[in-house]
Amino acid sequence: MATKPQNKTYQFKLVLLGESAVGKSSLVMRFVKDHFDEYRESTIGAAFLAQTISLDDNTTVKFEIWDTAGQERYKSLAPMYYRNANCAVVVYDITQASSLDKAKAWVNELQRQADPNIVIALAGNKSDLGARRAIETKTAQEYADEAGLLFFETSAKTAENVHELFHAIAKKMPLDQLADGSRNGRNKNGLNARGVDLENAGNAANGCACKCFS
Repeated sequence: MATKPQNKTYQFKLVLLGESAVGKSSLVMRFVKDHFDEYRESTIGAAFLAQTISLDDNTTVKFEIWDTAGQERYKSLAPMYYRNANCAVVVYDITQASSLDKAKAWVNELQRQADPNIVIALAGNKSDLGARRAIETKTAQEYADEAGLLFFETSAKTAENVHELFHAIAKKMPLDQLADGSRNGRNKNGLNARGVDLENAGNAANGCACKCFS
């Protein structure tokens, strides 16, 4: 009789970056809690959230998410949060042309200073405001293709492409390499992700202390 495959949870550190007011917090709140608040206060420093995605009947990806503040005065703190990150979402506002320039600067910084194997996604948020569009989809898509990024236009307000964005990131993570075994929480590419047997994981799917990150 065939043995049923064990359920596995793979945990990844994800960081959100982007200029203030592009909707980073709204985007992650839509993903984590399926909630949108029309008026949100600016994030101070960073906020921590967690959410899981089921890729199939036996595979779950858990994102441990750092939502960073976009104000310039907090920019120097960003390396604390993207250090050892496995993946990043860099967000811009499709109605603000300057926000894409800031997003490009974040991508450049990640590509210079973050883990060389980091998976980066570019998210053009506020797609529900198409009438006020200042950045064409084609422009951002061409940049994303050139820089090797995943790309989605999203709306935290309507939930358009929010789940699809994070699902695409989950599918991009090196689960096959992790399945080969890892030591000290790192796979052979140096990513600090872990495969966890759900039967012994306790609360792994429901929460994580910040000490997961070093």
